[in-house]
Amino acid sequence: MCSASSDLTAQAKIRNAAIAHFARDGFGKTGLRAVAATAGVSPGLVIHHFGSKERLRSVCDDHVLRILVQRADNAGPSGMQDLFREYLSNPEEYRLQVQYMLRAIEEDTPAAGTFVDTLVAESEQVLRAGIADGSMRPSSDVRALAVLTVLNSVATLTMPPPLARALGHERFGPDVLRRLALPTLELYTHGLFTDDTALKAARAALDESPQKRD
Repeated sequence: MCSASSDLTAQAKIRNAAIAHFARDGFGKTGLRAVAATAGVSPGLVIHHFGSKERLRSVCDDHVLRILVQRADNAGPSGMQDLFREYLSNPEEYRLQVQYMLRAIEEDTPAAGTFVDTLVAESEQVLRAGIADGSMRPSSDVRALAVLTVLNSVATLTMPPPLARALGHERFGPDVLRRLALPTLELYTHGLFTDDTALKAARAALDESPQKRD
């Protein structure tokens, strides 16, 4: 996202530099001087275009949110396949955008709420359509399953280096994603357990919980 191409406007260069800093360092630790240095402009020009760090953050939120929501809206029934294909088309840019939004989620910003609500709604729609046409198994809680699939996808795309190294790579990238693709789909297609012992035990424990009895 932090392209240095000369056809970018000064505002776009500043915005892209800010997105990279906010994603990596967080909003509170990022200073306008650092953003300006990365963008190759003066701190005064950052203030001229955006007025304040809060306004710059708002512009970055809107930009990343618009891109990620558009991708979610364009996703078809293949869901994760579409997500991974989009990632593989430009791994660094897509991962940075997801990391940025993950930071926003941690800070519970309005943009993050819109992003999560959109992804969960799209995921739930795909799941309900699959259950209706018989291509997916019914769930005891489709909404919760939608949240779980979104959580899994976001966590995968923002995998920390120690987990990537467990698969023999220094950091997450296309090779790690390819390594995970088949096991992920095997898990979704065939499940993990060979019987329902664990499921029955969980149901029994939930039925006996104080919240359930109340």
